[in-house]
Amino acid sequence: MPRLQIGLWETSVANPAASFQKGLLQRDETRIVQGDAFDLINQLAARSVDLIITSPPYWGLRTYKERHNWDILTEWKRSRDKPTSIPPYRWYSDHGGLLGMEPFPEWYVAHMVEFFDSARRYLKATGSLWVNLGDTYFARWASIRDRGRQGLGNNPRERRRVPMGGFRQEKQLLLIPSRFAIEMQERRWILRNDLIWYKPNVPPRPEKDRLKLSHEHFFHFVQRPTQGRAKYYYDRSQAETGANDVVTCNVRAGQDDHTATFPEALITPRILSSSPVGGVVLDPFAGTGRALAVASRFGRTAIGFELSSDFVRAARKQLARASD
Repeated sequence: MPRLQIGLWETSVANPAASFQKGLLQRDETRIVQGDAFDLINQLAARSVDLIITSPPYWGLRTYKERHNWDILTEWKRSRDKPTSIPPYRWYSDHGGLLGMEPFPEWYVAHMVEFFDSARRYLKATGSLWVNLGDTYFARWASIRDRGRQGLGNNPRERRRVPMGGFRQEKQLLLIPSRFAIEMQERRWILRNDLIWYKPNVPPRPEKDRLKLSHEHFFHFVQRPTQGRAKYYYDRSQAETGANDVVTCNVRAGQDDHTATFPEALITPRILSSSPVGGVVLDPFAGTGRALAVASRFGRTAIGFELSSDFVRAARKQLARASD
């Protein structure tokens, strides 16, 4: 079969994920594949991953220069084959929807839970899932940027009208991380920790009627067994000194137009505590590959999925440097 060299990964031309699907994954390799994580996750071998650690796109902030159908809500309302009040991700994607750009936060939460439900079968019974999410304030006219920090700089932006209703009210902190975590619990995930990432160096904001939003959530989930209590790999000695559920870590400068790059100081203890040496670490929304580089440096096999071709190129450069 013809072969193609992609970054640090030799893979099948016909199927970029075929080598790890067929069990050809080699120890200490680091691989990143371009494509939609919802598709690529199904190419993995069942029960092959020790740790999923990721920071998905947050709701309603930026497109990362990807295309999105801004009329998708109208199309959904006109659809005659609506199975539920919220379209499944496949319908949403097939009609030009971009993860994080859902017209309602409820859609976003549903799609995120749908993804991790599908990822469950590829996670070992002893595996862990760490998900980093930040919150969003509601505005009837939202400002969507393709890059850059929200509310800062002169980067191009899209104005879109977001319908109000229920908890969607002007100036409302939407509690999206909490809504996601509760829905995950409803889907039989066990939430072990809600780690609070305190960011002491967040930039100033123009608002004068509220405090700065200077923290994000990092949820640790494990799988609920059919009987008994959950048992999973965990080495607490590799966590931060004191093993507390509040961690202070400065925001790192963006990299290659990605403004949500994982700080190494934040993710290294998660990787070391929640995956064994030689284990497999997956970041399905890999960005510029920071989690993959850290996992590889500490002797884990790392796999990443990323939709943006720009970020994939940047990740491959970073991984190449890390392997030198």
